[in-house]
This record gives sequence, C-alpha cells and structure tokens, in this order.
Amino acid sequence: MPATSAPMNLTHHFLIAMPGMEDASFARTVVYLCEHSERGALGLIINKPTDISLEGLFEKVDLTLGRADLTRQPVFLGGPVQTERGFVLHDPMSSPSGSDDDAEDEPPYASTMRIPGGLEMTTSKDVLEALSHGAGPRRVLVTLGYSAWGEGQLESELAENSWLTVDANAEIIFDTPVEERYERALGLLGLQSWMLSRDAGHA
Repeated sequence: MPATSAPMNLTHHFLIAMPGMEDASFARTVVYLCEHSERGALGLIINKPTDISLEGLFEKVDLTLGRADLTRQPVFLGGPVQTERGFVLHDPMSSPSGSDDDAEDEPPYASTMRIPGGLEMTTSKDVLEALSHGAGPRRVLVTLGYSAWGEGQLESELAENSWLTVDANAEIIFDTPVEERYERALGLLGLQSWMLSRDAGHA
C-alpha cells in the first residue's frame, strides 16, 4: 500500500480560513480541531466572541462564577451546529501533576473528550460547577455550538484551498488577545494575511 493512502488526521490542528472563504460562518476564523477521522471532523472556532461574558453565561445557568480571572472572558461562537449547547475546551485535568497512578487517570468530569496533544473538551455542566467553586481547569475557552464536517467534507474543502492547517498552539487558544489569534495562527506558518491570495492557498 502506498504511504499516501493513510487517512489524514488533523486532530489538535488549527484550520485557518483562507481569504476566499465564502461561508460567512467561517470567514477569517481559526478552528481548533478536537477530532478528525475518516468519519468526519469536529472543531471549535476560537476567535469569534459573542457579546456574552462567562459571568453572564453562569448567571443564565443559575451559577456564580467563582473565578475572578475568568469573569470578563467572552463566550465564543464555536460553530453553526447546536448553538444552544455549551462546549468547554480546557487544560488537561485527567492526572494530578506528577501522578502516574492509573486510578487517577479518569477524567474528573462526565462527557470529557481527551484530545491527543494535551487538551480536553467537556460538554457536561460539572466543569462549570467546578469553576463556580473557584476550581476547575486553569485555562478554559467556552463556546456555544461547534463546527462539524461529514465524511470526506473537510478533505474536499482543503483540496479547494479553503483552509490552511498547522499544529495547534495552546497559547493562541487561551492566552492571545482574540483580535490577534488569526494573525498569530498564520504566523505559525510564517505567513501574514496580506500574503494570502483570495484564489489559492499555497503555503
């Protein structure tokens, strides 16, 4: 079998929208891919803030945010699918620091997806409850909705030069000002947005 037949796996990568992206939901976005297989892909847009703050979101679900460092952080529009549902992308919580005990290796929250590369994504309310008590992951990005591609769909969009791809960087997700994330993601490829043609994505 030729090596080129191996399925593409862009889990823990950024998708960076090319200037010619016609879908308004994804224009000038950076998407973090949580999962990618031959069955399709799932990701969260990391640079499309809503007008809701985390403090405001917690009020909507009858919780008090117990983390002063997060109160002003915006909730993001993670994509056009299930925009009424919350998704929390966060630092890993599975193993306490320095512990190799398998018994400690269960995710602390229900409905946590471990992403190869070090991050985790939780869809259950218990992660919000932990934050309400001043605990929880050190860094979080909360979205409403997610982005999804069916079997072969993302590969087709890549072939059409709709996206650039690069290994994800957690500092861009959590620590970079929102308005700088697109350019910083491009910078991982040694590019700036003015270098990109609207017609092709030859990185």
